[in-house]
Amino acid sequence: MMMLTLFGLLFLFILIGVPVAVALGSSTMISAMFFSDLDLIGITTHVFDGLNKYSLMAIPMFILAGAFLSKGSAASRIIEFAKALVGHLPGGLPIAAIFASIIFAAVSGSSPATVVAIGSVMYGAIKQAGYPEKYAIGTIATAGSLGILIPPSIVFIVYGVTANESIGRLFMAGVIPGLIIGFMLMGVTYFGAKKLGFKRTKAASLKTRVRAFKDAFWALMLIVIVIGGIYGGIFTPTEAGAASAVYAFFVSVFVYKDLKIKDLYPIILDSAMTSAMIFFIIANAMIFSHFLTDEMIPQHITQLLLDANVGKIMFLVIVNLLLFLMGQFMEPSSVVMITVPLLLPIATTLGIDPIHFGVVMVVNMELGMITPPVGLNLFVASGVTGLSLKDVVVASLPWSITILAGLLLITYVPEISLFLPNLMYGK
Repeated sequence: MMMLTLFGLLFLFILIGVPVAVALGSSTMISAMFFSDLDLIGITTHVFDGLNKYSLMAIPMFILAGAFLSKGSAASRIIEFAKALVGHLPGGLPIAAIFASIIFAAVSGSSPATVVAIGSVMYGAIKQAGYPEKYAIGTIATAGSLGILIPPSIVFIVYGVTANESIGRLFMAGVIPGLIIGFMLMGVTYFGAKKLGFKRTKAASLKTRVRAFKDAFWALMLIVIVIGGIYGGIFTPTEAGAASAVYAFFVSVFVYKDLKIKDLYPIILDSAMTSAMIFFIIANAMIFSHFLTDEMIPQHITQLLLDANVGKIMFLVIVNLLLFLMGQFMEPSSVVMITVPLLLPIATTLGIDPIHFGVVMVVNMELGMITPPVGLNLFVASGVTGLSLKDVVVASLPWSITILAGLLLITYVPEISLFLPNLMYGK
């Protein structure tokens, strides 16, 4: 009865439009009042201790760094660099949009920001080059979702804090899956363009490529700072977040000079509001998680699945279906905070590596961001292109299916996710 009340109230609140953070806290407190002797006053101390974590400081820093770069000219410079490298291929401009999204995802850590930054420039250019409209929409809407998989990733930080796993390992675990899915999206675009009759054109000269690289150099260096700094042991992920924010500020204001001092206040205020929203979700999710743990709900569910002889493969099928459905209605960080306390104990009992499980969860969140009815990237792409949500969904379908294929590959070949973190940190 207690579990039914808890989850029933949670999803009822979400369905009637209550903010996820409030739904989490309210459903937990109501269930605790009627079915548990949990110390409700003591929960406040637990929440404060949970939020008072060094790792969480990385979230506002990466959000601020992404805001500095997305408001400036970094995106257009990255796009020109991508076009110089792959623009001559069949499907060159859409491929360049995907390539630029991969790079920008690695410097912004934000999926919606990637869609806006790349889509606002590339949508019109792809259409003017004669490609079908679905190429212009599908590539920018789906490739932008890589922003939550390729490090730095806010969702990985949230997962790491919730699961008590190394954020550095999670960042490294997202690199190869992100690149594989990105290249799969490029492959679909390339062969589709060839089938439509698009031909290879003259490649950009070495001089043009070098110039494009020089123009984008300072933005690209942020990837080196974050990944190289963590890999080289220079930074912790939290310190890398602070370094990236300072670096993005310096590049945008003093190197590219596309932001003025007067622009900083609204950018910092917007970043602070986004960070506050995420932390409010985390705080309420900690109440939810504490209640689950105190009542041993994950252990009961684990035992039920073990008694039903649910193996690793079937469990991962169930997880993918559950996360796919939840991702259609909820923001990624919220889904992670709700499901990790329930699913991770079962996964570890079945022998699934927690780092691999985190990557599987994040790729599912990618799919959720491009799946109706509440896929955030679909709404962002609709706003950028001016097209209806239905048109964006239909146009994105071939690339969405490609990400689904990538999810299945990553789910059942854990070495794809674990190779890099095991190489860098040891098993």
